[in-house]
Formats: sequence, C-alpha cells, structure tokens
Amino acid sequence: MAANLANVAFMEMAKLKTFEAVRTFSSAVVALAIVLSIIFSSWLGADSLNWQVAMAVIALAIGIPHGALDHLVTLPKAQPFKMAIFVTIYVVIALAAIWAILQWNVWGFIAVVVMSATHFGIGDSAFISELNRTKGETSSLPVWAYAPAAGLLPVVIPLVNSRSTEALTKVNEALIDWHQGLDQEILYGVSGFALFAIVALFLLHRKRESLDVALLLVLALIAPPLIAFAVYFGCWHAMRHTARLTLTLDSSQRAYASGDARSAFTRAVIPGLPALAGTFLIAGVLAVVDNQFNDDFFWMALVVVWALTVPHMAVTAKLDRSALT
Repeated sequence: MAANLANVAFMEMAKLKTFEAVRTFSSAVVALAIVLSIIFSSWLGADSLNWQVAMAVIALAIGIPHGALDHLVTLPKAQPFKMAIFVTIYVVIALAAIWAILQWNVWGFIAVVVMSATHFGIGDSAFISELNRTKGETSSLPVWAYAPAAGLLPVVIPLVNSRSTEALTKVNEALIDWHQGLDQEILYGVSGFALFAIVALFLLHRKRESLDVALLLVLALIAPPLIAFAVYFGCWHAMRHTARLTLTLDSSQRAYASGDARSAFTRAVIPGLPALAGTFLIAGVLAVVDNQFNDDFFWMALVVVWALTVPHMAVTAKLDRSALT
C-alpha cells in the first residue's frame, strides 16, 4: 500500500514538473516575442514582413503537431475501419472550414474566429485547472474572468489591428472589413475586459493567472498581428494543450511512472510531426494554385491552421469539460 502511494506521488511530481515547465516556457516566449517585436520594429520597420514571417513560421511549426493526436485521445483503441472514418470526417470538416474562410467571405471567417477564441480560452483554463489539480489546490479557477480574456486577446485584437489589413488582403479582400467598421470599438471592448480580468484575478489571489492575461494583452497590442497570433498559437496554446495530452496518452503515462517528465512530453509531440509536413504541403499547394509562393505560403498555412481548429475544438470539447468540472 505504501509503495503504491509512493509511486502515485512520484508520478504526480513528474506531471507537476511538466506542467510548470510548459507554463514557464510559454510565458517566457511571449515576453521574448514582445521584446523582439519592439527591437525589430524599430530596427527594420514595423511594415517589414521578412522577420515577421520568419518568426511566425517557426512559432506555427512548433504548434501544428499538437492537434494531430486527436484520434488517439478520442478513439485510443479503435479498429482501423473506425479510425479511417474518424480521420475522413476530420479532414472533410477541416477542408470545409478552409473553403468557408477563403470563399464564404465574412461570415465564414467570423464563425472560425469565434470558435477559435472559444477554444483557446476554454483550453487555457482547462490547462490551469489540470495544473492546480496536480498541485493539490482545492480553489477553482475563475473561468468567467480568465477564459474570455485568454481567448479573445490573441485572436480578435490582432485582427482589428491596422497592420492586419495587408494580411487579410492576402487571404481574401472581402475580409478586410469583417468587423463592419467597429474595429476601434472591438479593440477597446476586448482590451477593457482584459484589464478588468487582470484586476479581478489579482484581487481573487490568482496573481499568476493575472500575469498570464497581462502578457497576452501586451503581446496583442505591441507585436505585429502575425507574431501575436503565431506565437500564442504555437508557443502558448499548443504547448499547454500538449502538456494536457500527456495525462491521457499511455506512452506518456509510462514515462511519468518512471519519473521521466521530458520523455512524457516528447511522446506527446513526436506522433504529431507528420501533421506538420502535411500542413505545409497543403499550404504550399494552395499557394502554388494561387500562383504566388512567397508571402502567400505563410498566409495559406495560417488559413489551414484556423481551419484545423474547427474539428480539433469539437474533438477536445469532452477533454476540456472534464478538466473544468
């Protein structure tokens, strides 16, 4: 009995190490992105796209694999035929979302934006809840304050930034005025709620969560739109989601049992690497079809990432719900 309790405690320590390391990494990268954005914008100019695309592609590449293990979480022991059906439906939904963004103009784009913000906010809240549970904390996260701010900041503010006009033009010119001229009102509304959340979380003794929201607010306001979204997606949301995957994957659980937190995390990353190649392949095909393989390649990759969020959100909803209850 004592040995079993010791093994459980050993595993919990390894899990806690993983979650805390991921949280520190995501916060540090966002802080670094803010500093680099200030330096490069002053040195090379805020309108220079080369450094932005380079940073954004790296950040997106880090984040893309995290959604490729959805089938292992949803159907961990499924037969090949059932798995094939799942993958087919998943791909069809993603392709439909790509078509909606590129062809269905404003409303398809808005729908994806709303779903992405919802998924990001709930996912980040679930990560913190899992972390707190691993630490043995009994107080629950004020999701009502944290989730809306954490979801809206990295998605909405970059899209109402004046520097996003050129980016949206590359995706679809009809998307430039997706906010119907209410860009400033949206900017002030989201920023205002974020400030409210920062103060509320601080007063509720959730200082670390308050710092999280503050970092995301500064990133969204200071960094160029490309950097703001890509860094959040790849180095914040994806990393935290991957940490949560280690709690459900058998290979990661075995690594935790041996106290190897690093292996537990990498075993939740490696199976998703083929998705990275696939995403860039699809983006490359779309860019070639559009006869422009330079900046359009990145924007098409961004469209694919947005589209993949739709089926990914549906698959992870059950995981998020269990983490928050």
